[in-house]
Formats: sequence, C-alpha cells, structure tokens
Amino acid sequence: MVLHAVRLLGFADTKAIAQRFELQGVEDALKDAEARGWATYSSFAGTSGWSLTEAGRTENERLLKAELTDPDAVRKVYAEFLPLNGMLQQACTDWQLRPTPTDPLAANDHTDSEWDAGVLHELKVIDGALGSITARLTEVLPRFGGYDLRFSQALARATAGETAWVDRSDVDSCHRVWFELHEDLLATLNLHRGD
Repeated sequence: MVLHAVRLLGFADTKAIAQRFELQGVEDALKDAEARGWATYSSFAGTSGWSLTEAGRTENERLLKAELTDPDAVRKVYAEFLPLNGMLQQACTDWQLRPTPTDPLAANDHTDSEWDAGVLHELKVIDGALGSITARLTEVLPRFGGYDLRFSQALARATAGETAWVDRSDVDSCHRVWFELHEDLLATLNLHRGD
C-alpha cells in the first residue's frame, strides 16, 4: 500500500503517504523501495517528497493485479465512471474560466454567483453518483473506501464559499480527490490516461 499511496499522491512527503491509507512503518518501507529502485526522494522549489520510478509503477501494478479477484466488477464501475469524469473535467474548467463576449478564456473571478452555482450543481450531481460507485468498488477492494466522503467534504467547503476546495491541488479538493480515484482505477485495471 505504500507504493500505491505514492502513486496516487504523485509526489508527497512521508507523513502524507502514511496518512493516505493510515499506514505504519512507512519510512522504512520507502527506504526499502528506494533501495530497490521503486521510489525516489527529491527536493525542488522548497518542497521535498517521494515519487515512483517506472520500475516502482511496474511493481505497483504487479501487486495490484495480484490483489484483484474480480476485474470485471471494477471494469463495469469504470465504464460508469468515465461519463462522470467528463462532467468533472468540464466543471473544473468552468470553475477556472468564465468566458466573456471579448475573451473566451477569461478567468473566473467568482463574482458571478449564478455561474458558480451552476458549477456547484454539476459537482453535486457527481457527488450523488459517487456514493454508489465507491460502495461497489469497496465491495471488491476495500482500499477504495472514503473517496465519496472526501469528495462530499470538499464540496461542502466549496459550497460554503471556500473556492479552493473545488480545484486546488494543495488541499483535498473535489478535483484532487477525483484525480486520485481516477488514478486508482487506472492502476487497478492497468490502464493509462486516455485508454
């Protein structure tokens, strides 16, 4: 699960990796993964963290394949996930951009409450579907638990006026939770973005 947490987070410090799946002994596991060439520790722009190497991604996929006993169930859920993924992408785009007559790529300054309410409505539709998706995935693989709760919590904060909770990557925003879920599904099914 340590390798998988690193994969889902992309680049994270030891504490964040441990928190992702409430893991113990993470530092030793990460050093072991580094010694095996599966993970690397790096620093840039004032941050430090772990990321997977290609060999680490391959090992993570091998372990996930061994864990998966019902790939058809996950594939069925993934097929239902994809249309929602398109909705989420559009909602995040609409949260970031609000076209004007003179600028189709104008940044959304969040002064148009009707526009933002429309985006939040789309996210509520996604939130409503996510509970069922997460429940069915969790029946097959318990590690999928919690995505729906995290998404709902982020959406509640966004609805309360905390705009960062829609799409920022430095908080557990709707977009960040969704990105992790998508990556988890892709890794589990040994797919790549765009497949």
